[in-house]
Amino acid sequence: MSLIEAVAILLAGVAAGTINAVVGSGTLITFPTLVAVGVPPLTANISNSLGLVPGSVAGAVGYRRELVGQRRRVQRLLVCSVSGAIVGAILLLVLPAGAFEAVVPVLIALGLVLVVVQPRLSARVARRQAEQGQDGDGAWWVAPAVFGTGIYGGYFGAAQGVILMAVLGIGIAEGLQRLNAVKNVLVAAANGVAGVLFVIVAELNLFGTDAEVDWLLVLLIGVGAVIGGFLGAAVGRKLPPTALRAAIVVVGLVALVTLLT
Repeated sequence: MSLIEAVAILLAGVAAGTINAVVGSGTLITFPTLVAVGVPPLTANISNSLGLVPGSVAGAVGYRRELVGQRRRVQRLLVCSVSGAIVGAILLLVLPAGAFEAVVPVLIALGLVLVVVQPRLSARVARRQAEQGQDGDGAWWVAPAVFGTGIYGGYFGAAQGVILMAVLGIGIAEGLQRLNAVKNVLVAAANGVAGVLFVIVAELNLFGTDAEVDWLLVLLIGVGAVIGGFLGAAVGRKLPPTALRAAIVVVGLVALVTLLT
């Protein structure tokens, strides 16, 4: 790896960490960068998942004030996100490489639609919860939807944050910034668990795969993602709900176009 390639990967990590803290979809920056410098796709996906974990943690720390009072909610949804990520990581290792190619753009498009209509739908959900005396955990379908998003995150994860924000924003009567803080924790946990599983599989040569972890790539992306995570948290928490929603839609559209071209 040349010095220029190393710097490009580091800067891609910074950009991805920033975007992940605000919205999500940082994978669409780092993964193509790794492939462009000649890293095999499976190694790039695995190393990228590991490298982005510190940045997601940094984003969650940057949003720690918004997490106050949400411990029970986070703990409940973490179980769903982590268990889904384990399933997704296993699917990545055992299924054909192109198995989800048709599904991913559909999920992102659905997430964008949900983000746009979220204010009206979330108001209806909140009224129904109040009428039925439900607590702050949100609608019944939030947990299984977070589990499904965790599967997607463990498999690939591009625009995982966009889809999560749509699910949380519609299903839970809570401010968008506070939900964004929850999203950062769930994404960090999903990527972290999937990354650990990838390392175990690579080291023990399980599932008969040629999975490998390039630790230099993990380090470069990780350092950049931590810087970006704190930058993204500083910027994202200052955005009003409308601007944050607009940012989510823009990034999601870019993700959709990138995957379809």
